[in-house]
Amino acid sequence: MRILLSLITAFFLAAPSSVAAQARTSLTGLGGANEALAWQAVGRLDADQTGFCTATLIAPELVLTAAHCVYSSKTNQLLKAEDLTFRAGLRKGKSAAERKVAQIEAHPGYDPKQGVSAKNVRYDVALLRLAEPIPTHVLDPFIVHNAELSKGPVSVVSYGRGRAELPSRQSVCRMYEEYRGVIFMDCDVTFGSSGAPVFSHKNGRGQIVSVISSIGVSQGKRVTYGMVLPPLVADLKRQMRANATQPVAAARRIRIGNGQSNRVNSGGAKFVRPGGS
Repeated sequence: MRILLSLITAFFLAAPSSVAAQARTSLTGLGGANEALAWQAVGRLDADQTGFCTATLIAPELVLTAAHCVYSSKTNQLLKAEDLTFRAGLRKGKSAAERKVAQIEAHPGYDPKQGVSAKNVRYDVALLRLAEPIPTHVLDPFIVHNAELSKGPVSVVSYGRGRAELPSRQSVCRMYEEYRGVIFMDCDVTFGSSGAPVFSHKNGRGQIVSVISSIGVSQGKRVTYGMVLPPLVADLKRQMRANATQPVAAARRIRIGNGQSNRVNSGGAKFVRPGGS
């Protein structure tokens, strides 16, 4: 199969309210509190003065999104972690939980300078470590589907133009092809939907089978593109561990007798408690 990628939708864009834009999508807004409750681990990823994408909590401290969401569209440079905020379950201005980002890891296979290509779609995934975990009693993270993919119905929960303050869900769309790590779907997405989770519902609660990368044209048809996730997420977790900031051990003085500080001649060695505290 020959993949033709023709960009229709900009990836990372602030989404002002627009009734006309909302009318062009078949997504259903999760306006009711009970209806939205099951999807609160999906949130809006905001970049200061840049725009937003959709992202999903997959562990108390880990958020999954698209790689192009963490690069500046103007400079192609990685955004600063401190400029990103994850707003889980954002709905009408209120979040179920809100956290700043402490670490960004985009897949090394993604090249922000390359633009839209089959290779970039294949690796368009990033993992974010939150500055503070969101406890599981507050939000239940979604898990990444780790079994063989099969064609069939999926669903998408996302934010977007005209619905920046309200998540929307397309309960049924179709994943109809996978080619060299790129997944072809007919899901209805729009500006801001980049990074949105694509769910399979074969085993009870939804599991993430892909992430929305872009919209394009393949063989004359409008197509939504995603990627095969499990190996990429595994790569990113290893990358995150390798690049994590190591704690600095703090030397402590030994206090003797009346508690006054006494220097101990130890041949240059420093005494630290286990754990570096």
